[in-house]
Amino acid sequence: MLQKYRVVLMIETSSSYGRDLLEGIIRFLKTHHNWSVFLEQRDLARKPPAWLLDWKGHGIISRQTTAELAAAAKASGVAVVELTDRGEDFGFPLIRSNDKMVGRMAADHLLSRGFRNFAFCGFDNEGWSSRREEAFIETVKAKPKVKDCAVYRSTWYGDDSRSWEDEQTALVQWLKKLPKPVGVFCCNDGRGQHVLDACARADFSIPEEVAVIGVDNDPLLGQLSDPPLSSVRVDPEEIGFRAATLLTQLMSGGKAESMVNTVPPLGVETRQSTDVMAIDDPSIAAALSYIREHACSDITVQDVMKHCGLSRSTLERQLRKLLGRSPQQEIRHVQIKRARNLLTETDLPMDQIASLCGFDHPEYMHVVFRRETDMTPGQYRRRSKANL
Repeated sequence: MLQKYRVVLMIETSSSYGRDLLEGIIRFLKTHHNWSVFLEQRDLARKPPAWLLDWKGHGIISRQTTAELAAAAKASGVAVVELTDRGEDFGFPLIRSNDKMVGRMAADHLLSRGFRNFAFCGFDNEGWSSRREEAFIETVKAKPKVKDCAVYRSTWYGDDSRSWEDEQTALVQWLKKLPKPVGVFCCNDGRGQHVLDACARADFSIPEEVAVIGVDNDPLLGQLSDPPLSSVRVDPEEIGFRAATLLTQLMSGGKAESMVNTVPPLGVETRQSTDVMAIDDPSIAAALSYIREHACSDITVQDVMKHCGLSRSTLERQLRKLLGRSPQQEIRHVQIKRARNLLTETDLPMDQIASLCGFDHPEYMHVVFRRETDMTPGQYRRRSKANL
């Protein structure tokens, strides 16, 4: 008879991230029917129920592990997969987002818009926020003419956290001191909302003076924000799926191959909060604007030169200095970005997507797409569709 596993899911249902983790677990359970699952409505701050310390089940997937729960699970031999990414190590296999890649992706997004002034807004004593901050600062400071990155942190929640009004007042004062235009990376979408609200209070223009990007691509926060918030798309559904797969392996007597496993982000969802080019040189601004507008219309570098009135050598030198890419690479960058959007948002066939992105043949788009993303267009579409 098939072994029936009793499993507790300690995952918050109050956030889109937590619900997407659960979607990944549900995807796993559609082909594995030997779990009996306990899940209750909860938020991230809520502690595990007292009865769980004496529970005699088989497995736990947890985003809310405490030292007491960890000790009880180890004493009873209950298998645990850890999804808590706040920094504390309880000695269980951990699956989380690749926060370094998240930080680099946010940096590349703002750099591609020509920003030279940068800031990070995060939380104290949160491992995931710290990792994103470190990677973001490292990436922007590696670029020419970027000397520093301002940082604002405060306590996320709990007894030490400020009231909403006190927090927003402090954010306004911080934002006023930043050189403009500035690109601000917020550790998550909730933090992004805080910054957008503070900008409105200080009467800063978004994105012209302050461009803001968050993380999680929370559909409600992204659309309810004013203006709509750009966001790095992480992949919690894949994390949930992998967690369920690993827990089954552990409950069956197997071992984790690695104690820490990370899942890369899917890309950036660009909305109005970063839809701008921060360029001081009007000729270069014109070149980049032309590329953004016409890259998918089969343009050449010669077309760009003619539009902006610059020589090839000057255009090449300035774009490499600003973006780290040649004019031709920037054209390809915009084409692939458009291809990603079409692969995710539509069911168009590959030949039509190739045409809409300015490629003569779908085979050539396949080659360029794989070179730029390490995935084929088909692989990218399947992965993205699975996370809608």
